[in-house]
Amino acid sequence: MVKKVKNIQYYEAVGRRRESVAVVRLYLVDKEKKAVVDDLKIKKGEIFVNGKPIEKVFPSLEEKLIYQKPLKLTQNDDRFAISIKVRGGGKKGQLEALTLGIAKALVLVDNNYRKKLKEEGLLRRDSRLKERRKVGTGGKARRKKQSPKR
Repeated sequence: MVKKVKNIQYYEAVGRRRESVAVVRLYLVDKEKKAVVDDLKIKKGEIFVNGKPIEKVFPSLEEKLIYQKPLKLTQNDDRFAISIKVRGGGKKGQLEALTLGIAKALVLVDNNYRKKLKEEGLLRRDSRLKERRKVGTGGKARRKKQSPKR
């Protein structure tokens, strides 16, 4: 029986953190070839977030170290063209969501990366959510109503 050849153009994974959701796509690209995503031409080693280069969305060095961590651990810095769609939450939540998405997508590429990424805690979702508002707290989660003076 003839083996079926997989015609995969990209690997896709979803990362979440609080209100943030990041859909990550790792495109397989040759040296000359570019991935075309929403009229953007992405070269090998480039990362785009919501149609902008990641350096414009997350400019600081600390943020760069965080989103590069799964790629550096697996030595895939310049192997893929990466496109990420992020929505909801704040900057930190979005950053952690896209890091988790990248790590999950790398596991889809090669299951041998799983052990390295799991040891570093990059495959664990931070499931903390906003605390719900309780009755009798004056509109906040933990605040107590002020008692009368006398």
